[in-house]
Amino acid sequence: MLIGEVARRSGVSARMLRHYESLGLMRPSGRTGSGYREYSGEDIRRIFHIESLRSLGLSLREIGRALDDPGFTPSALVDDLIRQTRERIAAETELLTRLRRIDAAEPAGWEDVLQVLAFLRALGSKSAAARQRAALSPAAGVPMVVEALVEAVLRETDPNVAGALRWALARSGDGGTALARLAEGLGSPVAAVRERAVQSLAELPGGEATARLRDALDNPDVVVRGHAALALGTRGVAEVLPTLIDMIVEGRNDTDAADALSMLASDTATADRIATGLVDRLTHDTAEGPARVRLAQALADIPGTTASRALVELRHDGDRAVALTAEYLLQLRDTR
Repeated sequence: MLIGEVARRSGVSARMLRHYESLGLMRPSGRTGSGYREYSGEDIRRIFHIESLRSLGLSLREIGRALDDPGFTPSALVDDLIRQTRERIAAETELLTRLRRIDAAEPAGWEDVLQVLAFLRALGSKSAAARQRAALSPAAGVPMVVEALVEAVLRETDPNVAGALRWALARSGDGGTALARLAEGLGSPVAAVRERAVQSLAELPGGEATARLRDALDNPDVVVRGHAALALGTRGVAEVLPTLIDMIVEGRNDTDAADALSMLASDTATADRIATGLVDRLTHDTAEGPARVRLAQALADIPGTTASRALVELRHDGDRAVALTAEYLLQLRDTR
């Protein structure tokens, strides 16, 4: 079979077949009387083998080794190809994300493009100071960078930088995108990511953020539930009272939980509910020792007669630490 026919049947151009021959990758088995290349059935099979291996991303040099070295084993090469392909996909995905974010910014000129690129580069810097400066820069307030900010805050381990990123996210003005991405973060298999997500949600204003925090009260992660309860308490959501009292009993952010209870006790009815809940846990709960002291301490900033009567009774509690705490708190109330 002559080269033109081979090219037609194999889909490999005559020029590429000559290139393979120049590299020693494959040679036609014979020549016609006129000197034209003549390919055998075995030659055709080798051409198809070459093309198949090329489709896997092998270089022509690697293909030559694979076909001609009897001791060649493909496993190491295939593993390397897998690694290279993953790296290439990751790089292309990162590039696509960067381009999409630039496109969303609707840049008017190259200066705008360069500003966005500089911001994204700074967010991914290894320097905590550079990341913090990026969060505090004017570009951080542009809606199109919200996704980048969410990704940054979910992976940030430096508390100062994380605070700056949460601040930037809260002022970005694109609450819908931020809320959706942070809600996804609440379902992360990584506990630290879930905590960062709920902390960021807590700093976003508006009713939709409050609704997301309410949903977080049912999260299986006790840390997420605690942060959500604290945030909702500061927003006046009374349904978190049992969760806040549980936090005091368990000693999880108990001081913050007590502060949130005092903020919720803005009216007489709610204050009485809080005092009653604390006293019920003191009276009927199996909590002992430090947990009972924490419950008594939480009555300190709860106004109203219910809390005062409870402290009077607790002065005679069998637990001396609780009795002394109640006595001290009553003295403080008398001086106010």
